[in-house]
Amino acid sequence: MEKGTLIGTLGGMVLLIAGMWLGSGDLTIYGDLASVFITFGGSIGGLLASTPWDHLGKMFKLMGMVYRSKSVDPSATIETLVTFAEKARKEGVLSLEEDVEEIPDIFLKRAIQLVVDGTDPEIVKRIMYNEIDQMEGRHAEGKKIFEDWAYLMPSFGMIGTLIGLIAMLRNLDDKASIGKNMGIALITTLYGAIGANLFALPFSYKLTYYNGMDVLMKEIIVEGVLSIQAGDNPAILREKLNSFMAVSQRTQQAKD
Repeated sequence: MEKGTLIGTLGGMVLLIAGMWLGSGDLTIYGDLASVFITFGGSIGGLLASTPWDHLGKMFKLMGMVYRSKSVDPSATIETLVTFAEKARKEGVLSLEEDVEEIPDIFLKRAIQLVVDGTDPEIVKRIMYNEIDQMEGRHAEGKKIFEDWAYLMPSFGMIGTLIGLIAMLRNLDDKASIGKNMGIALITTLYGAIGANLFALPFSYKLTYYNGMDVLMKEIIVEGVLSIQAGDNPAILREKLNSFMAVSQRTQQAKD
């Protein structure tokens, strides 16, 4: 479980509710079923209308991904690449063929296989960067779902405000309905702002962060594999790959 997302959303809701209670002493005034239908129902309807169904079907999977801890260890990948470089220097690039099936990372496995097959370095680079571009495109599609939802929720909150004001103005003679309609007008805007800023936008930001982690790992792999193919010294390779990382994250061998 990703602690930051969990603490952020749950903690944010708890503090928000606490603030509401301290401000009014009555939480029931913030609950309105009509506002829920208008804000969340309307925004989800907008998503259905604007997003391809197969993309929207990934929404719950992406939510789970946001709450699931994602561990990326560039130093371990760098050590693996340096080990491959040492073996390739001693026994030749073809010797890596026996290691291909043992590689758990599909991207690294494919890159090493291309090198073992004798693929031209420029073609290897083009293929692997095309895979990175395609991955970023898929990630952008998922991120856009939450960005669109963050845009639609406040918009439908404002629509709810108009609905409430229209109902209030049409029934000015009925004083009992004024408070109810004004509540709808204001609560829909509240729900839209909370949904967008506590859930949809933060989810989008977290997916952007995860995408950056994935791209970094794959760029390290591409640079490492191309260096192995070029026959670079393993020590130089380590320094080259460590340049992708913050100084505090670099492997110990590079610091000694």
